[in-house]
Amino acid sequence: MNTTKSFGPFLRSAHLYLREVRLSDVEGNYHRWMNDPEVTRYLESRFRPHSADSLREYIVARQKDQQTLFLAIVLENGDRHIGNIKLGPIDWIHRVGDIGILIGEKDCWGKGYAREAITALARFAFDTLNLHRLTASCYAVNEGSARTFQSVGFSIEGVRRGHYFCAGGWVDAVLLGLLRDELVSGP
Repeated sequence: MNTTKSFGPFLRSAHLYLREVRLSDVEGNYHRWMNDPEVTRYLESRFRPHSADSLREYIVARQKDQQTLFLAIVLENGDRHIGNIKLGPIDWIHRVGDIGILIGEKDCWGKGYAREAITALARFAFDTLNLHRLTASCYAVNEGSARTFQSVGFSIEGVRRGHYFCAGGWVDAVLLGLLRDELVSGP
């Protein structure tokens, strides 16, 4: 199997650094997160079990994908992998990218790490990749996710009514967007 080179921190922020997701992360916490119903309750990935092999295949596919940047979120203090963040797919013609995030470590929920990671990746997307616009979406019942994106500067641009089936009923999808000059400064 491909044992892709590991690199050091890709992006740094106040409490975190972002680096490539590694095959070795599967044996760490990533496999556990992806099979924890509480962690994945608002993710489309919750509809199937995830084996270590399927997660390794996903990582390898993201590493080869020129339209996606797939990064681990790591606490600077203690070098602890707490989640993942993805920028992609990126539409290079229109300079638009979509952000998705997972904080897998439950004791790290509500501490501002998602906001910090989104901010760092958004700055990179605008300043280095020269993207014009970022998008994101979440289940309407995942109010914390929508608030986090909004705290970075994203605006709710639309709602897809009854778009997802979740917890025995239909829930709306919240569509968010951010232009370069709307990014809120902060961590």
